[in-house]
Amino acid sequence: MINMSEVGVHEAKTHLSRLLRRVAAGEEIVIAKGGKPVARLVPVDMPTERQLGRDRGLFVVPDDFDAPLPDEVIEDFES
Repeated sequence: MINMSEVGVHEAKTHLSRLLRRVAAGEEIVIAKGGKPVARLVPVDMPTERQLGRDRGLFVVPDDFDAPLPDEVIEDFES
C-alpha cells in the first residue's frame, strides 16, 4: 500500500526537496490549492533492463520479405 499525504502549494514550494526525498522513498504526495487537490508527486517507474530475445519465435520473417512490391502497390504509394 502506498503512503499518501496532502500538502498545500506554499508548503510544496517551501519544502520541495524534502517532499522529493519522501517521494523517492515511495510516498505519494498530493498538492492542494485552496483545499482542493490539483497535482500528485509520485515516484517515477524506473525502466527495467531490456531482455533481448524474449519474443523469439513469436514471428517468422517470410523468405520473400525483401522481394520487390507488386506494381499495383507501388502505384498506390505514388498516386
